[in-house]
Amino acid sequence: MYINSDFSRLEINLNGCLENYRYFRSKLEDKTKLLVLVKANAYGHGAVQFASLMEEAGADYLAVAYPVEGFELRQAGIKAPIMVLTAGTDSFEQIVNYGLEPGIPNMYSLKVLCNVLEKRGMTDFPVHIKLDTGMHRLGFMTEELAELMEFLKTCRSVKVKSVYSHLAASDDPSCDDFTLGQIELFQKNADALSESLGYKPMYHVLNSAGIERFTQYQFDMVRLGIGVYGVSAVPGTSLYPVASFKCRILQIKTLKHEDGTIGYGRHGKIAEEGTVIATIPVGYADGLDRHLSCGKGKFMLNGHKVPTIGNICMDMTMLDITGIDAKVGDTVTIFGEDPTISELASILDTIPYEIITSVPRRIKRIIVNTIIYLL
Repeated sequence: MYINSDFSRLEINLNGCLENYRYFRSKLEDKTKLLVLVKANAYGHGAVQFASLMEEAGADYLAVAYPVEGFELRQAGIKAPIMVLTAGTDSFEQIVNYGLEPGIPNMYSLKVLCNVLEKRGMTDFPVHIKLDTGMHRLGFMTEELAELMEFLKTCRSVKVKSVYSHLAASDDPSCDDFTLGQIELFQKNADALSESLGYKPMYHVLNSAGIERFTQYQFDMVRLGIGVYGVSAVPGTSLYPVASFKCRILQIKTLKHEDGTIGYGRHGKIAEEGTVIATIPVGYADGLDRHLSCGKGKFMLNGHKVPTIGNICMDMTMLDITGIDAKVGDTVTIFGEDPTISELASILDTIPYEIITSVPRRIKRIIVNTIIYLL
């Protein structure tokens, strides 16, 4: 449940999202289908709203990580085909009921699903076969294909809708030889599976970085994830930041040196000449990593970058606003246009995915349709 307050909020720019979608769509051939990832609450942006937007924009497929995410979308009225990347086996009954399409990474999952379908007398239920080409997380290895192909020859309950794999380092130029090797192995094994089936399912291997850097291998479909939310794998590419994490100042204090210290552990030091601090209503429970404490994180306030002071708390953070003209209620931007998600990720030695998906549902999502001016 969202809190009923705009003192802390994640502003979602739908127009920016659409511009990012069009940018990636423009790189594809007309015949290439586009699948959009809305897993993890649409990377923290709000799954139902984003799924609806992408459906209206013309996305051919949506994808979620877990069945429960797909159930939520169907209950909200989303009609587009939905692929479940990590279907598991205990939810197959509901997956069938909701008309979701499971990814199948191994024989165990396939046999359990077929058993469920056979009991219902169902045939040609759409599935997506995952091939392991080097990620070594999920999927059929090359030596496991013979058993898979033999089983599918006699199994009428499923229809292979697509064959796919996952690139491990498509964003890293130093790993391009490895990536090209993955793509080559994928095509070889997918072709072998298609020949055994007697028909050709869709092929898809490119993620957001792959679409930008390996466009020539788009096959029948591509999977658009972090790119549609405003993060590019290509330096210098200007995508539109879709999410802006903002909050308002709760209180301002002017402290003298003799007042002591600030925050838990007494790590916030007051300057000899005094320090002015602002307290904001977000903390590590809201995705604000504690490693941004004690000045390592700087956020935007009235045109100025202001550092954290002391340790970030669970629900609050203190900022050093000495010398800044500010008042209670003024807006602080945690990330958005400045600082960007990528800048925070760099400070924390992590990836933008972790930053944006860490913003919990207790932070209210607010839709803003900011006009985008293309230069």
